[in-house]
Amino acid sequence: MLLAACDGGLWNNPYPAADHGQPIFYTAFTERPKHLDPAQAYSENEYEFLAQIYQPPLQYHYLKHPYTLVPQAAGEMPRIIYLDKSNQPLPDDAPAEQVAFSVYEIHLRQGLKYQPHPAFARDAQGKPEYFALTTNDLQDIYALNDFPHSGTREVKAADYVYQIKRLAHPAIHSPIAGLMADYIVGLKEYAATLQQAQKAHPDAFLDLHDYPLEGAQALDDTTYRIKVYGKYPQFAYWLAMPFFAPMPVEADRFYAQDGMRERNLTLDWWPVGSGPYYLSENNPNQRMVLSRNPNFSGETYPAEGDPGDQEAGLLADAGKPLPQIDKVVFTLEKETIPYWNKFLQGYYDASGISSDSFDQAVQVNVGGEANVTDSMRAQGITLSTSVATSTFYMGFNWLDPVVGGDTERARKLRRAIAIAMDFEEFISIFANGRGIAAQSPIPPGIFGYRESEAGINHYVYDWVNGAPKRKSIEEAKKLLAEAGYPNGLDEKTKQPLVIYLDTTANGVGNKSRLDWLRKQFEKLNLQLVARSTDYNRFQDKVRKGDTQMFYYGWNADYPDPENFLFLLHGAQARVGKGGENASNYSNPEFDRLFGQMKNMPNGAERQKIIDEMLEILRRDTPWLWGHHPKDYVLQHSWLHNSKPNKLANNKLKYLRIDAEQRDELRQQWNQPLLWPLWLGGIALGLMGWWLWRALRRREEGR
Repeated sequence: MLLAACDGGLWNNPYPAADHGQPIFYTAFTERPKHLDPAQAYSENEYEFLAQIYQPPLQYHYLKHPYTLVPQAAGEMPRIIYLDKSNQPLPDDAPAEQVAFSVYEIHLRQGLKYQPHPAFARDAQGKPEYFALTTNDLQDIYALNDFPHSGTREVKAADYVYQIKRLAHPAIHSPIAGLMADYIVGLKEYAATLQQAQKAHPDAFLDLHDYPLEGAQALDDTTYRIKVYGKYPQFAYWLAMPFFAPMPVEADRFYAQDGMRERNLTLDWWPVGSGPYYLSENNPNQRMVLSRNPNFSGETYPAEGDPGDQEAGLLADAGKPLPQIDKVVFTLEKETIPYWNKFLQGYYDASGISSDSFDQAVQVNVGGEANVTDSMRAQGITLSTSVATSTFYMGFNWLDPVVGGDTERARKLRRAIAIAMDFEEFISIFANGRGIAAQSPIPPGIFGYRESEAGINHYVYDWVNGAPKRKSIEEAKKLLAEAGYPNGLDEKTKQPLVIYLDTTANGVGNKSRLDWLRKQFEKLNLQLVARSTDYNRFQDKVRKGDTQMFYYGWNADYPDPENFLFLLHGAQARVGKGGENASNYSNPEFDRLFGQMKNMPNGAERQKIIDEMLEILRRDTPWLWGHHPKDYVLQHSWLHNSKPNKLANNKLKYLRIDAEQRDELRQQWNQPLLWPLWLGGIALGLMGWWLWRALRRREEGR
């Protein structure tokens, strides 16, 4: 061990020596992403990868607030053409009731190319090299790097059209297929056409280019059009999501070959994109690596931002080509303590703050302003905070015979539980005050959210002395008795009511949270049984409706109330329709109002309808509204250009690392303490000498 210290290396460095001095961003993930196919992925941990790999036509400006859409793969913002029922053009200011169709015309910028991939490899005759593989050919193939050749090609408008068609593919089960079928012209009928085609030829490759779609058409190699029903201004937000990124038919055909899926050679494991990075290593039990796409070009760091960004150094790299980091290494960390310790040692470049580490990292002054502690400041660590456009909630399964359904009995049971569930206490204990109790699905910063008394859930809170106050537990018990469960006992069977909660909270650190949840139910003499499972199994149970209650969250896809209220739209039910309404909530009046509200511009009329919708939701209580979190992120001094932006998922390309400074500080912070080894060695030597002397005396005494 002493000799190992002589080479100057760090004993606790978890990374290869070859990474020394390289512009690599180090971060962590806690669970394997289930989907990396952009037609299927819809979770935050999946977008953490996909947003770096794929290039939709639009993106959010990294530095500007409020959130602003700007071109990404598109050369300019889409041109929107409004048409009447006869497909005749209308003026741009035409009333919504006159608009039968909206056509989004998108022009791609020059120079878009895909990452190197064997699907694009060609032989000497110019034919695809890997499109007729046999089982024997795949015998020693387990990753893309095992293929000796790869290739690339330019991104074409037809690739964007192909991806839109994939949303209706019968084998993909896209989570937005139902929603987009209501908007993209002909997509619903297109899905039926593909189902018939697959049924007629179940073993044949389904080339979507062979089946035209009225709502998505390529005009030439760089221009395509998307035709949607009516006037839907929120559609532009969807164009910033991976669902609308390009997909080459070569990738689909490559992965459709026999034997590929058995070796995890699929789009869900090895995506094919044109973004700044590609997935070069996928070992979800250890680490996942994004490497710079050598074919990416054409994007530069933004030259303008919010007031104060110039002074904060966020515009120092204006005009520089992106990305600025060559590689992103994600390491699996299932527990918060190892993650935190590695961050303090400089082996992670940024970190969130767990409740266990909050007091060590953050101090809050008398004015409520948070900043880093002196020990963090001494290491050059800084803190950034932002209110998340997110909602964490506990949902009731509307299909469950006990807690679900549109009956007064079930409503009173749900309201009683809502009153007992003290989310203010939850935020104080488990989030160190980083959040606010939710009054509805809509978080602050999104149109429709109301402050003060106008925004409270009056079924759960009273307005007292200028602040919301949770109703008493006695009122909750009264509701429970009226629901047929006096003192928590079923009035028919006289047995305690047992509620089952499905959750992914199965780690050691989550035990205290589950204990807290049980205590909330015990206030009503109800028994809560937590059924913990991994994330993928949990998703399967929600999709099949095999839950009673569940804990869930939603991060805004785009900054509009429709993106939160659609989570409770009946047409978006998870069971049977594959939508994002995980509670399977259904209320005809709510659905009618949603149809009115969703395409309206923000204004007093839209706010009035939203207020009516929220009143229905608060009365029915399909969710325990939970809380809206506040994000606290720590970062080291060598990480530059980091700015909170909840909707810009592709932010890694903007970051810059001072690798020299990082290596220098790592060296300072991780020097081994050698004196215990020397002391132990001396003690061991003395003990050996004493033992030798004792044995020698014994021998001489003979």
